[in-house]
Amino acid sequence: MDYNSQSQFESFELQFTKQAQDYYHQTAKWATFLSIIGFIATGIMVIFALVMFAIGGAMASTMANNPMASMFTGGMLGGFYLLFAIINFFPALYMFRFASKAKAALSENSTATLTDSFENLKSYYKFTGLAVIIMISIYILFFFGLIVAGMSSAF
Repeated sequence: MDYNSQSQFESFELQFTKQAQDYYHQTAKWATFLSIIGFIATGIMVIFALVMFAIGGAMASTMANNPMASMFTGGMLGGFYLLFAIINFFPALYMFRFASKAKAALSENSTATLTDSFENLKSYYKFTGLAVIIMISIYILFFFGLIVAGMSSAF
């Protein structure tokens, strides 16, 4: 068996037709729109986090006898909003980079920029896929935790 010969796929040349370029340009426009919405949502989450931290501080002064209640209502919610803002930022950033590089690749007719745009698209899907796997894992752990709690309270 000769391992030095090229397979059919190694010598295959991919054509980026005018129609494919048009679809790619339209995809870049929608990706720009969705990334801007993602950045706006991230900003709103950060504002909500700051408001929750302020509410938690105000509640701590009024609920001096129960600091855990004020910490949970304001501090914990603010922390969750801040965490979700950080998590939301990265997919929006990857999508924005993809869209910017895609538009630049089409206007400059640059293969290197096209490759960079696909790299950011890959990063977007990789981040989103890992986030989904983590959320499913948390749901499964929560479900089993409920089962264990239910069984322990039954006995």
